[in-house]
Amino acid sequence: MRRITERAVHVTSITSQSQQDISASDSSDFTLFDAETTGNLTRDHIMKLAVGVTGAVLIKNFSARQDCDDIMAALETCEFGAYDEQVITPRIAKLGPAVNDLYSSGKLNEQYWEHCAQALRTRSTLLRGTDPMDLAVSRLREAWGGEVERARTGGKPMYAGLIREMTLGSRIHFDEITLEYPGTLDEIPASFLTFNWYLAMPAGGGETSVFRRRWRPADEQYQDGYGYLDAVVAGEPAATMAPEVGDAAIFDARNMHIVRPGVGPGRRVTVSFFLGITGRGPLEIWS
Repeated sequence: MRRITERAVHVTSITSQSQQDISASDSSDFTLFDAETTGNLTRDHIMKLAVGVTGAVLIKNFSARQDCDDIMAALETCEFGAYDEQVITPRIAKLGPAVNDLYSSGKLNEQYWEHCAQALRTRSTLLRGTDPMDLAVSRLREAWGGEVERARTGGKPMYAGLIREMTLGSRIHFDEITLEYPGTLDEIPASFLTFNWYLAMPAGGGETSVFRRRWRPADEQYQDGYGYLDAVVAGEPAATMAPEVGDAAIFDARNMHIVRPGVGPGRRVTVSFFLGITGRGPLEIWS
């Protein structure tokens, strides 16, 4: 994969030929990769992430704090599973199936659909008798100005909306379903993003850093278990977010990213799923 050099143009008043010859990318104060904070997610935010001119978007108060507290209270009676701990450490507990759990021979196995049905039943009443994903999808639909639908595999709608506890953090990694799990999606999206809605956060830590760095074959020299050593992103620009309860974040999951461990009391729990921008227009979602 080639590294791309971005260019952009400042909207300024040009008064001389010499000024016209100056590239904006030569300006020391010009960046194209940062975390943008907003109180109102729009289609423009999503498109800027998709084309790579924004590193991440942090949406403040995506939901009320009370919504998050009520979901967390309901989760106290739910049994969490986890990603395969022989592969993924530190441990990441979760409610719901993920593609990487149950993918084999180019497709999802039958256990995936059993886990999907069970998780949907469990999740369906967590927000005062309703599914938290209904709230998340309705707000994404409003921001996008179009439909948001579950991605399909073999004609069947996939699961979207893992509830994950990542209090111990994660290693540097990337997520790209068409590269890692080819043949899964019936419709390959033009761009891949990931969405996280923060239901609980520890007293400190828990930040997410997204690096302007996509995977390259040569990166396998830095592989460390399921993730990568810090050297893989050395010198790369990073967009870092420190979300609070009720916030949400979106970024391009194909960029290398890391979650820092929590510090002090409290859990780091999110509703998480991927977003794909389709050629047809709707956003498709999956986990």
